[in-house]
Amino acid sequence: MSIIDKVVAAVTPLESEEARRSARASARQAANEAPWLGRVLDHHQQIEEAFAAVKEAGDANGRRRAQKWLGTLLTGHSLAEEAVLYPAMALGDQKGHATAAYSEQSGAKINLAALETLDPMSQEYLGKLEHVRGAVAHHVYEEESKWFPALASQGGAALQMRLSSRYTEEFDRYMGADAAGL
Repeated sequence: MSIIDKVVAAVTPLESEEARRSARASARQAANEAPWLGRVLDHHQQIEEAFAAVKEAGDANGRRRAQKWLGTLLTGHSLAEEAVLYPAMALGDQKGHATAAYSEQSGAKINLAALETLDPMSQEYLGKLEHVRGAVAHHVYEEESKWFPALASQGGAALQMRLSSRYTEEFDRYMGADAAGL
């Protein structure tokens, strides 16, 4: 873990599992009026499962395959958010949140690339994986507890349907045939 990673980890507040569950439950309620949010929440759950699959893989090849799927899923999800949701946040009243979101996702992509340089069965790899998982979990919490519920309450039904259509289009564009299984 780099010195920057250590500093970020030290100053990033950790949310309790109860706070995460509560935020997700509230976001699920908001998704009734914003279909895009339901899809985002499903992707967040799939990302959590993908992190667990990497950690649980029993050999180097299995861990690399699981890591590749995690990277693909995270990239497809982040590109859809970056192309559709973060601009909508910035055009609304969440410019600072949108900027933070872009930055956090860039950091996750850099750290995922760093995993590729490590022995997948090493403690260093598992430490880096946990660092990335923790940073992504915090990012997800921010989205589910504040940023996305605020976006879901803006602009009325027409905006929410446009965001839903565009988010799905962008995710599917990156994921291709893999999106059908999600």
